[in-house]
Amino acid sequence: MRAYHDTEWGIPSYDDVHLFEMLTLEGAQAGLSWSTVLNKRARYREVFAGFDPEAVARFDEATILTLLEDPGIIRNRLKVRGTVSNARAFLAVAEEFGSFATYLWSTVDDAPVVHHPRTTADLPAHTELSDRVSKDLKRRGFTFVGSTIVYSYLQSVGVVDDHLVTCFAKPGRR
Repeated sequence: MRAYHDTEWGIPSYDDVHLFEMLTLEGAQAGLSWSTVLNKRARYREVFAGFDPEAVARFDEATILTLLEDPGIIRNRLKVRGTVSNARAFLAVAEEFGSFATYLWSTVDDAPVVHHPRTTADLPAHTELSDRVSKDLKRRGFTFVGSTIVYSYLQSVGVVDDHLVTCFAKPGRR
């Protein structure tokens, strides 16, 4: 968890493969701990084609059924099927906007939203931004993109900077 925070969480990402990976993992985390998901991340990368959305979008029923038998991932039928349908929706958004990153960053006028929380108690579960992005993603056919999941996603990929003001990773403190 520490290594993930220190080297990845909250760093702005513009890479569509990474953005798809984090969307998948944040959705898989629903109802579970983040440490559970991180412990399965390597296997997710293996069985979900390195999170290449084009490859995942081509997964057929046989591939899905094989995934549902793999103890190295979270074998929730809705989450696995959702990953495949999300890959298709992800590609549609990327086609429309030129990249998924362009779409995502357009929701914040291409600049991270920086908050200045003093304690973790200051962090919201969702915001107007996550409500809006969640609603739009659902409209575009995504699943497992409720506002709380989307807020975690926005934090993880650096669209929202919620590092505590005392955190070494806070912009200006590194």
